[in-house]
Amino acid sequence: MNENKKYRTASSGNGQKGNGQEKGKTLTTRQGHPVTDNQNIRTVGNRGPATMENYHFIEKISHFDRERVPERVVHARGAGAHGVFQAYGTIGNDPVEKFTRAKVFKKGKETPVFVRFSTVGHGTHSPETLRDPRGFAVKFYTEDGNWDLVGNNLKIFFIRDAMKFPDLIHSQKPDPVTNIQSAERIFDFFSGTPEATHMITFLYSPWGIPATYRQMQGSGVNTYKWVNADGEAVLVKYHWEPMKQGIRNLTQKEAQEIQGKNFNHATQDLYEAIERGDFPEWELNVQIMSDDDHPELDFDPLDDTKLWPKEQFPWHPVGKMTLNRNPVDYFNEVELSAFGTGVLVDGLDFSDDKMLQGRTFSYSDTQRYRVGANYLQLPINAPKTHVATNQRGGQMAFDTDFAEGQNIHVNYEPSILGGLEEAPKPGKDYTPRYEANLVRQKIDRQNNFGQAGETYRNFEDWERDELINNLGNDLAKCDKRIQDKMLEYFTQADEDYGRRVRESIDRATKELLKMMKHDMLEGTDGPLGNITGEEGVQQAQSDSHSAKPY
Repeated sequence: MNENKKYRTASSGNGQKGNGQEKGKTLTTRQGHPVTDNQNIRTVGNRGPATMENYHFIEKISHFDRERVPERVVHARGAGAHGVFQAYGTIGNDPVEKFTRAKVFKKGKETPVFVRFSTVGHGTHSPETLRDPRGFAVKFYTEDGNWDLVGNNLKIFFIRDAMKFPDLIHSQKPDPVTNIQSAERIFDFFSGTPEATHMITFLYSPWGIPATYRQMQGSGVNTYKWVNADGEAVLVKYHWEPMKQGIRNLTQKEAQEIQGKNFNHATQDLYEAIERGDFPEWELNVQIMSDDDHPELDFDPLDDTKLWPKEQFPWHPVGKMTLNRNPVDYFNEVELSAFGTGVLVDGLDFSDDKMLQGRTFSYSDTQRYRVGANYLQLPINAPKTHVATNQRGGQMAFDTDFAEGQNIHVNYEPSILGGLEEAPKPGKDYTPRYEANLVRQKIDRQNNFGQAGETYRNFEDWERDELINNLGNDLAKCDKRIQDKMLEYFTQADEDYGRRVRESIDRATKELLKMMKHDMLEGTDGPLGNITGEEGVQQAQSDSHSAKPY
């Protein structure tokens, strides 16, 4: 129905440079270089790892990291709390040392933590009832320095290559002209991103609106590695499971009703639970896989749009986290807390996951921009162990990382004049071998729809009904070409899935046309809910009360 919809376009002279290139819609870098591949970072073989000279990606992600001042570009709305992590020390019947030499997992070890929960796509004071992934970031203050486990409540993601992250977020953010979020813009991006079908299936179900931060799962999302003292490594995925508080989600209608009463409900719930001594607990579980490409699987284990099947790779509990103390200053503790996927301790390592490698640059780069070059000197971010570096100066520096007995005239290494020295190695290095061409390619085993179909079939009936209704309502607002492409994806995931979404779009479209024809909207209690933003606009006029000037 929206095929004839007109969008504003840039004038022929707007932003065009006299660089000798043919004017048109060809994508270029800020240097004016035509972009021939905007889908894939440059990697050694199509599985990675990434290489440092990914100039287009680094320029793109660096600009993206600096697009908002000073609010986080993503995960702006958040709540946080302090607590402790207690390690079990085992993986099944084996000691954890068989798999990792990280001291944080040794039996009986207690490590202080700080956790920040968040919504992803919206601003600092946005409602906590919006359909959105939730951030779940944990900072472990270990004896070997900080470890940040940065993830989400959902266990997968929309994309598998970091090159696409700025585009993903741009599509989810408000229209740059109207400053209004648009379902059509969101699904326009998704229609060209088939691997997002699995995440869309979760996001548009009740799993897209957790009831509270306390009652949601967490996941590292990306694939990492564990390394033992002998330099042997395994692939690992992390999962936080709420213990006594359980998992609870909301329907769209329930979320809208809560939003009308309290748009800070999740922050308030977390704060008040801790204040009354009802400390939330999560158990950390890991899945372990040998470090190879696993040709027996129908997906690549480094693909973060996929789940590792539990029956093949069981969950192993490795510890429990309890949150038992609220912040005393929100800004200094929650707002200034800074996390990064590259913050690992000995015994933990990176995999070649393309999203992880891109995030590892982006997260810490964002914090240097947002909080400053010395963000790690702030108490909430500083490790609770020995720090000695040769990094000095920079904006807002208030301390110097001197070691006892260090020659303070020496801020370089190596030195024979009393400077800092390298630490001894705690174990053998893990040295995987790579032999592949340097390429820009998609991974071989994409299987974009198989797990989306499994997830759809695994939902309870009411979860499937909610998913179908939510998708129909949003897709009814979209160009028919977008509808057709999304229906193609849903049908490939599951024939019933595609059929029901098509029927839902048809119902929603008819109702929308009926409302437009009568120039009267019926409220939010019907099966469609708030199908269009026009409902709120018109209701503000029809239900408001006139007042005399004073």
